[in-house]
Order: sequence, then structure tokens, then C-alpha cells
Amino acid sequence: MANTPQSQKRARQIERRTAVNKARVSRIRTFLRKVEEAITSGNAEAAREALRNAQPELMRGVTKGVVHKNTASRKISRLASRVKALAA
Repeated sequence: MANTPQSQKRARQIERRTAVNKARVSRIRTFLRKVEEAITSGNAEAAREALRNAQPELMRGVTKGVVHKNTASRKISRLASRVKALAA
């Protein structure tokens, strides 16, 4: 348990930030799941639209510091190639 006033305050701040970051990561996962569902359903147009919506959400996670830049880029790249293969 935190003893000094400063460490107590930091513990409170970390608790708040953790809640915010959990919500951000959950939101990103929801967008990614929508893309996955559209791909598995075989609907190319829905998959393309879902990917278009998921890309800025993932990159926003990068700027907020909840996802690493290369991780986001890798996910977008792999989903894009799957969507492209679905359309072909």
C-alpha cells in the first residue's frame, strides 16, 4: 500500500488511467471483431467498410499509447490483405 501522499495520489491517478485505457483497448477490439465477422461472413463490401472504420480507431490507440505502432500497422496490413483476397 502507498505510504506517502505523493504515492497515494499516483495510485489514484493510475487507477483512473487504467480504466480509461481498458475502455480504449476494448473499443479497438470491438472494431477489429467487426472486421473479422464481416470477413468470415464473406461480405466483401461490409468487410471493406468495417476495415475503413477500424483503421483510424487503431491508430488513435497508437497516439494514446495503448497499442504499439508496429502492432497496429501489422494488424491493419493483415486485415487489409484478407479483405482484398475476399474481394478477389
